[in-house]
Amino acid sequence: MESVPVRCPACRRDHAYSTPVYPCPCGAPTAPPVLRGAPVVPITHRTWNDDWVTVRCRTCGRHDQWPQPELCCPCGTVLRIPVRPVTETDGTADGARPGRPAHIPLPRTAPPPRPVFQPLPIRTAHDAVASAALYLKWLGYRDVVQPAEHSPVRIDLRATGLIAQVDAVTRPTTLRDVECLWLNALSASVTSVFFSLAGYTQDAEARADGLGIPLFVMDLTGTPQPVNSPADELISTGA
Repeated sequence: MESVPVRCPACRRDHAYSTPVYPCPCGAPTAPPVLRGAPVVPITHRTWNDDWVTVRCRTCGRHDQWPQPELCCPCGTVLRIPVRPVTETDGTADGARPGRPAHIPLPRTAPPPRPVFQPLPIRTAHDAVASAALYLKWLGYRDVVQPAEHSPVRIDLRATGLIAQVDAVTRPTTLRDVECLWLNALSASVTSVFFSLAGYTQDAEARADGLGIPLFVMDLTGTPQPVNSPADELISTGA
């Protein structure tokens, strides 16, 4: 990444700043575009909006939220590095339309060495489970199977070291659903993953974040999309 000159307005010291590069979920390296010539701003207090910037992947057109570039001068002043704003009309090299995630993904250190996921269109609840099974196999899980018999313990898919639930109902997945899956995984000493067609309630998402449960939402094309940071990390690392 090319460095840009930055001068601290407090001590007048010059720096060469290089924007950190993060991998987009598509695997392409992505970095906030520094706005050359714009004055840096000392940070005196922080807000949520100021700590994150929207960045467009030049390969797939995806819009994601990444940490606002900052530089800590030896004099003790923390400087916010201005970046070029991204507009909704920004395109990609191949003319693709950009998408916007519903959560803030964590930066990842390496793209997953996988082919493009081939989804299974969802028309029934059975299709939803089948598509989730394909996705788990794509992530690298072995021996993904659907339990032959239904039981009071709601487990839709099992794999080596993993259990998964697929919620194909029209209501958002609840806090109780997430906690039940976590307890079942805890008792079996495995990890867990949740897939939902209607999304999740706010408290369910918060609880899953605290428990480290990856949450995915599925559309009718059968393509799971990550909802929280544990899901982003699972995509990055695989099984």
